[in-house]
Amino acid sequence: MSNAFLTIGGREYTVACGDGEERHIASLGAQIDGKLAQMPGVAGQSEARTLLYAALLLADELHELKNARTAIQPEIVESMADWLESLAARLESELPSA
Repeated sequence: MSNAFLTIGGREYTVACGDGEERHIASLGAQIDGKLAQMPGVAGQSEARTLLYAALLLADELHELKNARTAIQPEIVESMADWLESLAARLESELPSA
């Protein structure tokens, strides 16, 4: 067991983690801190409220990514269908006629 040291919203935290995971956990903490830095007025809030804002920002980002993935999928399916039809037509034209 090891520890990662994070600074989020101007506060320092020590988080227990598996050996070798310190860099990854520190990177995640830096991402959270970066999200909070984009929000004016977070400084001076209570620790609980600051972490609540961080959680809401990350949940919103996850929501947006899920929606974007769902919106893109029909386009990908249509593109693949077009490609498969094109491939089938090409193969049919190359087959010797009986």
